Amino acid sequence: MATQAGKPQVVLLHGLARSAKSMNKMAGFLTKQGFVVCNVDYPSTDYPIETLAAEHVWPAIQDCMATQRPINFVTHSMGGILLRELAASQPDLKIGRAVMLSPPNHGSEVVDKLGDWKLFQILNGPAGSQLGTSASSKPNSLGAADFEVGVITGNRSVNWILSSLIDGDDDGKVSVKSAELEGMSSFLIMKATHPFIMRKKAVMKQVLHFLHYGQFEAENAS
Repeated sequence: MATQAGKPQVVLLHGLARSAKSMNKMAGFLTKQGFVVCNVDYPSTDYPIETLAAEHVWPAIQDCMATQRPINFVTHSMGGILLRELAASQPDLKIGRAVMLSPPNHGSEVVDKLGDWKLFQILNGPAGSQLGTSASSKPNSLGAADFEVGVITGNRSVNWILSSLIDGDDDGKVSVKSAELEGMSSFLIMKATHPFIMRKKAVMKQVLHFLHYGQFEAENAS
Protein backbone atom coordinates (compact mmCIF):
# COMPACT_ATOMS: atom_id res chain seq x y z
CA MET A 1 0.00 0.00 0.00
CA ALA A 2 1.41 3.36 -1.07
CA THR A 3 -0.31 5.42 1.66
CA GLN A 4 1.92 7.18 4.19
CA ALA A 5 0.36 8.02 7.54
CA GLY A 6 -0.73 11.63 7.88
CA LYS A 7 -0.29 12.58 4.23
CA PRO A 8 -3.35 13.53 2.15
CA GLN A 9 -4.18 10.92 -0.45
CA VAL A 10 -5.51 11.42 -3.94
CA VAL A 11 -6.72 9.02 -6.63
CA LEU A 12 -6.40 9.92 -10.31
CA LEU A 13 -8.88 8.49 -12.83
CA HIS A 14 -8.14 8.85 -16.53
CA GLY A 15 -10.71 9.14 -19.29
CA LEU A 16 -12.19 6.91 -21.96
CA ALA A 17 -9.73 5.22 -24.35
CA ARG A 18 -6.80 6.65 -22.36
CA SER A 19 -4.46 5.15 -19.78
CA ALA A 20 -2.90 6.19 -16.48
CA LYS A 21 0.01 7.61 -18.49
CA SER A 22 -2.24 10.50 -19.53
CA MET A 23 -2.36 11.54 -15.85
CA ASN A 24 1.37 11.13 -15.15
CA LYS A 25 2.10 14.86 -15.22
CA MET A 26 -0.71 15.52 -12.73
CA ALA A 27 0.55 12.64 -10.58
CA GLY A 28 4.07 14.06 -10.47
CA PHE A 29 2.81 17.54 -9.63
CA LEU A 30 0.62 16.38 -6.75
CA THR A 31 3.33 14.08 -5.41
CA LYS A 32 5.70 17.08 -5.20
CA GLN A 33 2.96 18.93 -3.30
CA GLY A 34 2.94 16.28 -0.55
CA PHE A 35 0.09 14.02 -1.66
CA VAL A 36 0.20 10.25 -1.74
CA VAL A 37 -0.97 9.57 -5.29
CA CYS A 38 -2.68 6.50 -6.72
CA ASN A 39 -2.85 6.84 -10.52
CA VAL A 40 -5.34 4.11 -11.39
CA ASP A 41 -5.15 2.34 -14.74
CA TYR A 42 -8.30 0.55 -15.87
CA PRO A 43 -9.54 -1.04 -19.14
CA SER A 44 -11.89 1.78 -20.08
CA THR A 45 -13.05 0.37 -23.43
CA ASP A 46 -13.63 -3.23 -22.31
CA TYR A 47 -16.61 -3.03 -19.94
CA PRO A 48 -19.64 -0.92 -18.97
CA ILE A 49 -19.16 1.83 -16.41
CA GLU A 50 -20.74 -0.19 -13.60
CA THR A 51 -18.31 -3.09 -14.12
CA LEU A 52 -15.31 -0.81 -14.45
CA ALA A 53 -16.16 0.90 -11.16
CA ALA A 54 -16.97 -2.22 -9.13
CA GLU A 55 -14.47 -4.73 -10.49
CA HIS A 56 -11.50 -2.63 -11.56
CA VAL A 57 -11.37 0.87 -10.09
CA TRP A 58 -12.65 0.19 -6.57
CA PRO A 59 -10.34 -2.83 -6.00
CA ALA A 60 -7.38 -0.77 -7.26
CA ILE A 61 -8.25 2.02 -4.81
CA GLN A 62 -8.49 -0.47 -1.95
CA ASP A 63 -5.05 -1.83 -2.86
CA CYS A 64 -3.24 1.50 -2.83
CA MET A 65 -5.17 3.81 -0.48
CA ALA A 66 -6.09 3.80 3.21
CA THR A 67 -9.84 3.53 2.74
CA GLN A 68 -10.58 4.25 6.40
CA ARG A 69 -9.49 7.85 5.70
CA PRO A 70 -10.97 10.35 3.23
CA ILE A 71 -9.69 10.01 -0.33
CA ASN A 72 -9.42 12.96 -2.68
CA PHE A 73 -9.94 12.51 -6.43
CA VAL A 74 -8.84 14.17 -9.65
CA THR A 75 -10.60 12.82 -12.72
CA HIS A 76 -10.51 13.41 -16.44
CA SER A 77 -13.52 13.03 -18.74
CA MET A 78 -15.25 9.67 -18.11
CA GLY A 79 -13.20 9.31 -14.93
CA GLY A 80 -15.65 11.78 -13.39
CA ILE A 81 -18.57 9.53 -14.26
CA LEU A 82 -16.74 6.59 -12.68
CA LEU A 83 -16.31 8.65 -9.52
CA ARG A 84 -20.03 9.42 -9.45
CA GLU A 85 -20.76 5.71 -9.92
CA LEU A 86 -18.40 4.83 -7.06
CA ALA A 87 -20.02 7.43 -4.81
CA ALA A 88 -23.42 5.86 -5.52
CA SER A 89 -22.41 2.21 -5.26
CA GLN A 90 -19.60 1.94 -2.69
CA PRO A 91 -20.81 2.91 0.80
CA ASP A 92 -17.35 2.30 2.29
CA LEU A 93 -15.75 4.96 0.09
CA LYS A 94 -14.99 8.16 2.01
CA ILE A 95 -14.57 10.97 -0.53
CA GLY A 96 -12.64 14.03 0.60
CA ARG A 97 -12.52 16.65 -2.17
CA ALA A 98 -12.71 15.97 -5.88
CA VAL A 99 -11.88 17.89 -9.03
CA MET A 100 -13.39 16.76 -12.31
CA LEU A 101 -11.68 17.87 -15.52
CA SER A 102 -13.91 18.07 -18.62
CA PRO A 103 -16.48 15.58 -17.30
CA PRO A 104 -19.49 14.69 -19.50
CA ASN A 105 -21.81 15.07 -16.51
CA HIS A 106 -24.83 15.33 -18.78
CA GLY A 107 -23.39 13.26 -21.60
CA SER A 108 -21.98 14.26 -24.96
CA GLU A 109 -23.73 15.00 -28.24
CA VAL A 110 -20.83 13.27 -29.96
CA VAL A 111 -22.09 9.98 -28.53
CA ASP A 112 -25.66 10.82 -29.57
CA LYS A 113 -24.62 11.31 -33.17
CA LEU A 114 -21.81 8.77 -33.60
CA GLY A 115 -22.63 6.12 -30.99
CA ASP A 116 -24.34 3.78 -33.48
CA TRP A 117 -21.32 3.76 -35.78
CA LYS A 118 -19.40 0.48 -35.70
CA LEU A 119 -16.04 2.25 -35.60
CA PHE A 120 -17.15 4.32 -32.59
CA GLN A 121 -18.17 1.15 -30.77
CA ILE A 122 -14.88 -0.56 -31.58
CA LEU A 123 -12.81 2.39 -30.37
CA ASN A 124 -14.84 3.29 -27.28
CA GLY A 125 -16.47 0.03 -26.13
CA PRO A 126 -19.61 -0.37 -24.03
CA ALA A 127 -18.75 2.46 -21.63
CA GLY A 128 -18.51 4.94 -24.49
CA SER A 129 -22.01 4.05 -25.62
CA GLN A 130 -23.34 4.92 -22.13
CA LEU A 131 -22.25 8.57 -22.38
CA GLY A 132 -25.08 10.07 -24.44
CA THR A 133 -27.27 12.98 -23.39
CA SER A 134 -30.60 11.17 -23.05
CA ALA A 135 -32.39 11.14 -19.70
CA SER A 136 -31.63 7.43 -19.40
CA SER A 137 -27.88 7.74 -20.10
CA LYS A 138 -25.48 6.80 -17.33
CA PRO A 139 -24.37 10.37 -16.53
CA ASN A 140 -27.96 11.58 -16.28
CA SER A 141 -29.05 8.67 -14.10
CA LEU A 142 -26.55 9.31 -11.31
CA GLY A 143 -28.07 12.50 -9.90
CA ALA A 144 -26.49 15.36 -7.98
CA ALA A 145 -23.14 15.20 -6.24
CA ASP A 146 -23.32 14.48 -2.53
CA PHE A 147 -19.60 15.11 -2.01
CA GLU A 148 -17.40 18.19 -2.26
CA VAL A 149 -16.51 18.63 -5.94
CA GLY A 150 -15.22 21.33 -8.25
CA VAL A 151 -15.43 21.15 -12.03
CA ILE A 152 -12.97 22.59 -14.54
CA THR A 153 -13.78 22.46 -18.23
CA GLY A 154 -12.23 23.88 -21.38
CA ASN A 155 -13.57 26.07 -24.16
CA ARG A 156 -10.93 25.34 -26.80
CA SER A 157 -10.97 22.53 -29.37
CA VAL A 158 -8.43 20.75 -31.55
CA ASN A 159 -11.19 18.86 -33.38
CA TRP A 160 -13.54 21.18 -35.27
CA ILE A 161 -15.41 18.20 -36.76
CA LEU A 162 -16.50 16.92 -33.35
CA SER A 163 -17.09 20.46 -32.12
CA SER A 164 -19.55 20.96 -34.97
CA LEU A 165 -21.69 18.22 -33.42
CA ILE A 166 -21.88 19.98 -30.04
CA ASP A 167 -24.16 22.87 -29.08
CA GLY A 168 -22.52 25.92 -27.52
CA ASP A 169 -18.95 26.31 -26.29
CA ASP A 170 -17.04 23.05 -25.98
CA ASP A 171 -13.59 21.51 -25.60
CA GLY A 172 -13.86 19.22 -28.63
CA LYS A 173 -15.68 16.41 -26.82
CA VAL A 174 -17.89 17.90 -24.10
CA SER A 175 -19.92 21.09 -24.00
CA VAL A 176 -19.31 23.60 -21.24
CA LYS A 177 -22.92 23.20 -20.16
CA SER A 178 -22.68 19.41 -19.96
CA ALA A 179 -19.68 19.60 -17.65
CA GLU A 180 -21.73 21.31 -14.94
CA LEU A 181 -22.97 19.11 -12.10
CA GLU A 182 -25.79 19.77 -9.67
CA GLY A 183 -24.32 20.01 -6.18
CA MET A 184 -20.85 21.10 -7.29
CA SER A 185 -19.02 23.59 -5.07
CA SER A 186 -17.24 25.54 -7.79
CA PHE A 187 -17.07 25.72 -11.58
CA LEU A 188 -14.26 27.04 -13.73
CA ILE A 189 -13.92 27.53 -17.50
CA MET A 190 -10.34 27.60 -18.78
CA LYS A 191 -8.60 27.97 -22.13
CA ALA A 192 -7.95 24.26 -22.53
CA THR A 193 -8.80 21.37 -24.86
CA HIS A 194 -10.31 18.03 -23.89
CA PRO A 195 -7.29 15.79 -24.58
CA PHE A 196 -4.73 17.97 -22.79
CA ILE A 197 -6.54 19.83 -20.00
CA MET A 198 -4.95 17.67 -17.28
CA ARG A 199 -1.43 18.58 -18.47
CA LYS A 200 -1.92 22.35 -18.39
CA LYS A 201 0.10 24.01 -15.61
CA ALA A 202 -2.60 26.58 -14.82
CA VAL A 203 -5.16 23.76 -14.45
CA MET A 204 -2.91 21.82 -12.08
CA LYS A 205 -2.54 24.92 -9.89
CA GLN A 206 -6.33 25.28 -9.73
CA VAL A 207 -6.68 21.57 -8.85
CA LEU A 208 -4.24 22.02 -5.98
CA HIS A 209 -6.07 25.11 -4.72
CA PHE A 210 -9.39 23.26 -4.65
CA LEU A 211 -7.92 20.24 -2.88
CA HIS A 212 -6.54 22.56 -0.20
CA TYR A 213 -9.39 25.08 0.16
CA GLY A 214 -12.54 23.64 -1.46
CA GLN A 215 -12.75 26.37 -4.08
CA PHE A 216 -10.88 27.55 -7.15
CA GLU A 217 -8.56 30.51 -6.98
CA ALA A 218 -10.37 32.49 -9.67
CA GLU A 219 -13.36 32.08 -11.90
CA ASN A 220 -12.84 31.85 -15.67
CA ALA A 221 -9.04 31.69 -15.39
CA SER A 222 -6.66 31.27 -18.31
